[in-house]
Formats: sequence, structure tokens, C-alpha cells
Amino acid sequence: MATHHVHDAHTHRHGPNCGHRAIHHDDHQDYLHDGHLHHLHEDHVDEHVLSVGPENPADCTPTHACRGHEAGHRHGSGCGHEAVPHGDHVDYLVNGHLHFAHGAHCDDHGAVRLA
Repeated sequence: MATHHVHDAHTHRHGPNCGHRAIHHDDHQDYLHDGHLHHLHEDHVDEHVLSVGPENPADCTPTHACRGHEAGHRHGSGCGHEAVPHGDHVDYLVNGHLHFAHGAHCDDHGAVRLA
């Protein structure tokens, strides 16, 4: 895990039927909630970030053939894909893969395991 920060004033209780997508992260499960990865930890919620590594690199992949959206689609706030914190940036979840808008193309930052 790259970062570990307490999410202040979080009143929502995450769980199997809470309405937020669950992602397997390291040896546990986190929930995507408003562009954050939330992890239940004792009496509070931690903010997690997917680490950059072999499974989820942060490399430029200009020849990546995007599937799950049109070629001209631009990822960003309100694009229709869930934001996922990854390393020092934000990726977008498309069909179980992390996509990152990079110039005129979309980088593939690897797959995530959805719960």
C-alpha cells in the first residue's frame, strides 16, 4: 500500500450492498466512493491508493486499443467512468481496466480485480 490516510467525517458504512464498487487491493477489499478508495479499518475509514507496479504500471501505452468507449472519448470528471486513485494520478475504470488520458491517446494501466 503506497499511502494510508484517515478519511475524516465519513458517515457512510461500506459493505457488500452499500452501492459502491468493491475492488481487491493487496490483501483486502476497498470501495470506490466519489473518486476515492475507502478501506474499513477498525472504527474509521482509510483512504487508499493503488500502487504503481507490475500489475498496474503507469507507463505510456500509445498503441493501446481502447475498448469500452469510443476512440474520441476523453476521461475526466463527469466522463461516465469511475475515478480510481493510482500512484500520483487518477485513472478511470473501464471494463475492469485502468485507463489514463494522456495527450491524444488513452494509456492502459492494467487490470483490477473487481469483487
